[in-house]
Amino acid sequence: MGEIFQQDLSKKDIHPGGPFIIQMLFKKYVDMPDKEKMLDAMERHIGAVECFCHNEKTAGFAALDHIAEFQDGKLPVQLFVMGCSGFEGKGFDDFLKSQMWDCQNDRDRIFEECKYQVVATDMMAGVLPVQERANLDMDFMEALAELFPSCEAFYFQNSGKLFLAEDVRKHQIVGSDRFIYFGVNVRFFNIQGTEDMMIDTVGMSTLFLPDLQYHFHDMDPNWVVNHAYNVASYILENDNPIQDGETVDGIINGGMSSEVKWKCQYEESLIQPVREVIDINMGEYASGNR
Repeated sequence: MGEIFQQDLSKKDIHPGGPFIIQMLFKKYVDMPDKEKMLDAMERHIGAVECFCHNEKTAGFAALDHIAEFQDGKLPVQLFVMGCSGFEGKGFDDFLKSQMWDCQNDRDRIFEECKYQVVATDMMAGVLPVQERANLDMDFMEALAELFPSCEAFYFQNSGKLFLAEDVRKHQIVGSDRFIYFGVNVRFFNIQGTEDMMIDTVGMSTLFLPDLQYHFHDMDPNWVVNHAYNVASYILENDNPIQDGETVDGIINGGMSSEVKWKCQYEESLIQPVREVIDINMGEYASGNR
C-alpha cells in the first residue's frame, strides 16, 4: 500500500522569478577550484565573464553577455558558487523524495553517503527573457559539472529534481529543453479516497511561466506525464502563447493528437498557493472515453 502524504500548504516556498538554486552533493570535502580554472570553464560554457570575488567561502562572476535591465540602470547577471559546507540528507522528507523520479534507485544512498554540499545560484536573472535565462542557468550547470568532478549528485531546489552527476555530465539535450529536463519536475499524486489522479509541474514559475495541472482517472499516468513535459517545452520555446480558454492537443493511445482538444484555464494552484498554473481540462477522454 502506498504512503499517504499531506502537504503543508502554509509553506510558500516557491517564489516566481526567484534565484535558480543548485545543490551539488559530495561524499568528501571539496576545495573551491582555482580562480583561473573557474574563469576558463565559465567562459567556455557561458561566454564573457568577470570574476569579482574568489575565496574559499564564495566565488562570484558577472555574466557580461547577460544584462539585467532595471528602471534605474542595468547590470550583468551575477553567478555565485558558495564554498563547501556540511549536508544532512535527513532534511529531505518522504514527500520530496517520493517525487525524485530520475534518481529513485540511488536517492537513499546519496542522502546517506553525501555529507557535503556546494550551493550555486544566479542573481538578478529573473528579468532576463525566459529562454535567455533558461539557457544561462543550464550553461552554468554544465560549467559546474566540469569544475567539480567529484560531485556525486545535483539537486535542483526549484523543481525538487535529483540527478546523479554523471547523468548531468553525459546528457545530450540542447537549448532551452535542458531547463525542462533538469529544472522542471512533473509530480504525480493519487487522490486519497477516490480513483482520481493529479499531475502537476514545478519549476516553470522560476521563469515567470505558468506551471501545469492535470486532473484525471482511468488513464495511463505516464501518458499524461509525457504530455505535461511536451506542453511545458512548448510554453518555454514560445514564451507562453496559451491564453485562458484556449485548447491544446490531447492524447490518443499515448501520443499527442490534434483529434482531441483539452481546454486550458488559469487558476491558483491547489498544491502550491503562490503559483499561477494552467489547469488542463481533459474532458471525457480523461475517464477513458472519446
